[in-house]
Amino acid sequence: MTRKLNLAVAQLGPIARAETREQVVKRLLAMLEEAAGRGATFVVFPELALTTFFPRWFFEDQAEVDAWFETEMPNAATQPLFTRAAELKVGFNLGYAELVEEDGSVRHFNTSIVVDRAGNIVGKYRKVHLPGHAEYEPYRPWQHLEKRYFEPGNLGFPVFDVDDAKVGMFICNDRRWPETWRVMGLKGAELICGGYNTPTHNPPVPQHDHLNSFHHLLSIQAGSYQNGAWGAAAAKAGMEEGSMLLGHSCITAPTGEIVALSSTLDDEVITAMCDLDACQHIRNEIFNFRRHRQPQHYGLISELYD
Repeated sequence: MTRKLNLAVAQLGPIARAETREQVVKRLLAMLEEAAGRGATFVVFPELALTTFFPRWFFEDQAEVDAWFETEMPNAATQPLFTRAAELKVGFNLGYAELVEEDGSVRHFNTSIVVDRAGNIVGKYRKVHLPGHAEYEPYRPWQHLEKRYFEPGNLGFPVFDVDDAKVGMFICNDRRWPETWRVMGLKGAELICGGYNTPTHNPPVPQHDHLNSFHHLLSIQAGSYQNGAWGAAAAKAGMEEGSMLLGHSCITAPTGEIVALSSTLDDEVITAMCDLDACQHIRNEIFNFRRHRQPQHYGLISELYD
């Protein structure tokens, strides 16, 4: 008997700066219910899914920055999502800004978690590849200050047993880096999932704006195919506080084929029935890591480069 996962991706439309966590969670709950109604047992939500994309603004007051972060998960605002997911027996992947004290220091991470069908957090990932810049740049119509507000993740690229599947996570810019996918592929990930808040305009290279969707889908499709894994990417989409965010949330097969694709810039649920055993068709016959890899020639990949 093949192992099947009825997978959903829950794309969010724009979140206003004044919108509360409680208001956003109501939207997440509505999409969770819709996904469960279609038989889905796992839902992928976007990066920083509880707030607007706050790195577009420059804040000098650290307290003003910290207000966008969660100090515990679940918390009062998100507990209804955990409770309802457990009632529906639906797992999920959720992105948020995490403020935590570790080793005597206050740390800020762009984080995602994976939750099983019983509502338990079984895994955490912290974004490794932070894009953007650390200081105010006046030429930009909005800022992209992830390098100011977050530090690079310190958990690597873990893979977790979540109910019936081996699940790994990426967050936004991570999806563009083949190393992200390969590490999780080597660990046996069958589903590699995550969210993104991707502006359709990139001020340093505006000549590439028309390729935004192409590069996004190329990254997910190539990562899936080259590692024999299902891919799932959830957007925060639409015109958010003056910045247009890319849609095209998607689910990709281990063959690299797109099997589900969003068609709006609003809250939207897409689903696909995923044959987890299909991962082995690629891993055994095309990219058999044990048989064909030659890591003695790959040293440069893991070295610092100027």
